[in-house]
Amino acid sequence: MRSPQFIRNGETLPRIPTAPSFHSTVSLQKLRRFNLLILVPRIATFCFSLSAALFMVTNFRSGSAKWVHFDAFRFVLAANGIVAVYSFFEMAASFWEILKGSTPLPEVVQLWFDFGHDQAFAYLLLSANAAGTAETRNLRGGDTCSADNAFCIQSAISVALGFAGFLFLALSSLLSGFRVACFIITGSRFHLFWMPREQRTGSGLSFPN
Repeated sequence: MRSPQFIRNGETLPRIPTAPSFHSTVSLQKLRRFNLLILVPRIATFCFSLSAALFMVTNFRSGSAKWVHFDAFRFVLAANGIVAVYSFFEMAASFWEILKGSTPLPEVVQLWFDFGHDQAFAYLLLSANAAGTAETRNLRGGDTCSADNAFCIQSAISVALGFAGFLFLALSSLLSGFRVACFIITGSRFHLFWMPREQRTGSGLSFPN
């Protein structure tokens, strides 16, 4: 039997296969595409929430009807303004992650921060716009809209834009929740099915590619 330390002329030692790096090029490209997917509802949430806040803050006429006179409309303005500011910073964080390949905060902190705040602000926005809807209906049944119909129309537009912002923020919450689930399963924000087969096999996981 030939000793393994002796090699004939022209022969080379067999190359021992190594498992591909977890942060492979394909995985990073897929993660970047997923981050782009998250960025879309972030941008939409920012645009709709900012528009809702602007429509409400400019909703006053020369008459007696002004948004500041109604608690529900002040709530709508505050909630949409807060969500617009939050979405702006989340957009910046998404751009950072797409360009740098890492999260601005430590990964576990960033993932739970995004998911927790998405949930909290989504409920805040839903509550504010529900209150705004009820107030708008009450005004329709009174004399305010008869005297200043434009005020009621602009209030309704602001509330509708706020609901659109809520829908996109809820979508962001689902996506950020998916990333948290990936982190709990794999220890990273990378999708479980993007892990190389060798690493999945070595960790005792068996999933299709």
